[in-house]
Amino acid sequence: MNGIAGKIAIGVVGTGMAAAVATVAVGPRVAEWYDGRHQEQASYASGSEAKADRRSMPTWLPDNASSVRYLMSTTGDDRLLRATVPEGRLPAGCTTTATTKGNHLAPVTLKAGWFPEGITSKVTGSCGHYKVTLTGNQLYAWQDGAAVQAALRAERLPR
Repeated sequence: MNGIAGKIAIGVVGTGMAAAVATVAVGPRVAEWYDGRHQEQASYASGSEAKADRRSMPTWLPDNASSVRYLMSTTGDDRLLRATVPEGRLPAGCTTTATTKGNHLAPVTLKAGWFPEGITSKVTGSCGHYKVTLTGNQLYAWQDGAAVQAALRAERLPR
């Protein structure tokens, strides 16, 4: 590889390697940036305000809930929700689940500073497609998009 053709080939190969190294070096940051661009987060003073503002807010959220925090994926049905419920009990329409190991079948794929790690191991019930944990008057709820889609497909199957 002599002459100009050789220099061009070496330049192309060298540029390709540099691009590959740069991609590997910034890969995690790019992934975080990408994930963050496909999420929406919001805070509301009450459940009624949250439901009025966002169609994706679950209808089972009590109107009198306060300090509502919400994170959703814009590319799927993954959701996180935290709210203070003044009655300190599950909202109407929710069902209680006996807390047993492995009952948190809907994994948490989103992360937020206000949603505690490990809360999914303390499932106390289900509200629609959400799994919920109630700690005092603090309600934590999460929904896994893949589980929601599987449940919707199962509901459409003939019986």
